[in-house]
Amino acid sequence: MRLPRPFFRLPVRFEVERLRAEVAALPPDAWAGHPNEIAGNHSVRLISVDGGENDDVDGAMLPTPHLARSPYIRQVLASFGVVWSRSRLLRLAPGATVPPHADINHHWFYRVRLHVPVLTHPEVLFTCDGETVHMAAGEAWVFDNWRQHSVVNPTPAQRVHLVADTSGSAAFWEFVARSDAAGSALQEHHFDPARDASPLTERTLPPRVLPPAEVELLVMDLRAELATRDDSPQLRAQLASYHRLLNSFTRDWRQLYALHGDAPAGLGEYEPLIAALRAASRELGDGLLTAGNRVAAHQVLEGRVLRAAVRPPRAAGPVAPRAQPLRSRPALLQRPIFIVAAPRSGSTLLFESLARAHGICTLGDEAHWLVEGLPELRPGAPDVESNRLEARHATAAVADHIVGTVLAQLEDHAGRPLTPASSQNPPRWLEKTPKNALRIPFFEHIFPDALFVFLWRRPHESLSSIIEAWRSGRSRTYNGLPGFDGPWSLLLPPGWPACNGRPLAEIAAFQWRETNRVVLDDLAALPRQRWMHLSYETLVAQPAAAVQRVCAFAGLEFDTGLAARVAGPLPHSRYTHTPPDPAKWRSNEAEIARVLHEVECVWARLRALEPIA
Repeated sequence: MRLPRPFFRLPVRFEVERLRAEVAALPPDAWAGHPNEIAGNHSVRLISVDGGENDDVDGAMLPTPHLARSPYIRQVLASFGVVWSRSRLLRLAPGATVPPHADINHHWFYRVRLHVPVLTHPEVLFTCDGETVHMAAGEAWVFDNWRQHSVVNPTPAQRVHLVADTSGSAAFWEFVARSDAAGSALQEHHFDPARDASPLTERTLPPRVLPPAEVELLVMDLRAELATRDDSPQLRAQLASYHRLLNSFTRDWRQLYALHGDAPAGLGEYEPLIAALRAASRELGDGLLTAGNRVAAHQVLEGRVLRAAVRPPRAAGPVAPRAQPLRSRPALLQRPIFIVAAPRSGSTLLFESLARAHGICTLGDEAHWLVEGLPELRPGAPDVESNRLEARHATAAVADHIVGTVLAQLEDHAGRPLTPASSQNPPRWLEKTPKNALRIPFFEHIFPDALFVFLWRRPHESLSSIIEAWRSGRSRTYNGLPGFDGPWSLLLPPGWPACNGRPLAEIAAFQWRETNRVVLDDLAALPRQRWMHLSYETLVAQPAAAVQRVCAFAGLEFDTGLAARVAGPLPHSRYTHTPPDPAKWRSNEAEIARVLHEVECVWARLRALEPIA
């Protein structure tokens, strides 16, 4: 939410020691990784969608068990008399930071973020739009999160804040305004053991289709912020065209809404309008930004309007019950290991290395047939628009088929067939099929103890390799997709129809961005001990150390076969199109440069995972 200035310190103070005691009483496993995987950032969910372990913002907000066992935190939240949305305890590890960013999504257009520091030190600094403050323990602050903001904790101790989102009542905003008043009385709120407070929470579900009035409000506000990167005549002309584009969209949206409203039968009619705006905005928006935070105009439009315009049902049907209790699974399928990665990120190289271990069994190679051998799971089947599969797709019959097929096809490290009784110490199943990066909830539902190894690579190299794969014709996966001219190569992320007619570099950027985004979002919903991440650059530069990290995570022995494989530079993988070269991507540099802005948001999330040279 935009505010008149970067920071407001509210005239209120809370009991620090009581807050610290409640934070200290939380179990260690209450702390979850940051949803964007910013290193050193963890949270405890206090108010969340359905009161669950998630970081969603669309849904009925309910208290979690962590808030239920924290009576003073409930009193603190209730004292403001507002309705709360997502609320958490946010922890910064010693030396950790929150990199500069602006909150641009639909959720933040209406909501402000309240901070109540619990554990902090004077050296911990919060910067917003060039202004820097230290938020002291027990104070309450709000800030303008539309502007660029960041946090740094240079101390050897943890920093913990109570952080809560609200649109705020009239009385709340009057209270904020009083923070400017000279001599404003400071309110002290102490813990009352006799009071069982219940903070108000957002219970209304967001609309399935944004009404025209809201779309117009969001678009008008964006238009008021639009600016050009420089004062060139070309960008001034683009800006004028972009204004016309947005104005036309709001008019067509009102017409469609008058015809269909949010009726389920009409939801599909909105998608072509959204896709057309998305494609035109990417082209016209190049070089346009929002003046208040210098964020690319298309990125703001995407987060504020396009992703929120039509919300799919949270589930197309009831989640399928797990088909088989974990304890009854054959030993060969206990704790399987899935390598997940965007296309051309080096997953085959990692797979071929790990498959040398005596404690590993595989399906021999990529197993596209494992899922798409079932007609109901192929793109184009009812409720299957892409390679994306969720838990609801894992019906009992599907799970039984998957389990039986895997058991019938497993091979050991030397390529010999395995059966459930092959060994007293059965090997672990290792799987790497690129499309499975879009199916984490599906496989997690079938194998609830599965482990996931997320391999990621810089966008420059990956995009160039994706472009090469398309041009080579050797990676074609689908012919005759309805609404797409020509064959499709590599995996098929959700939203692929909008790629029709787009330049190849934009399709490559779409595949890289959406796959990495889906993986990051899906892994964030799992317990942190169930997954790890690894950069391709680390794998290539330090193969022995990288593979030892994977073994330590997955509980695998770093045996002689693995040691020999990673003793020197890794050999080329079987799917290498041209010999590796760190500068190879420059052959497509001009095309890639035009689309890098489209992947920047996800690339920032990846950079935060693991610093690379």
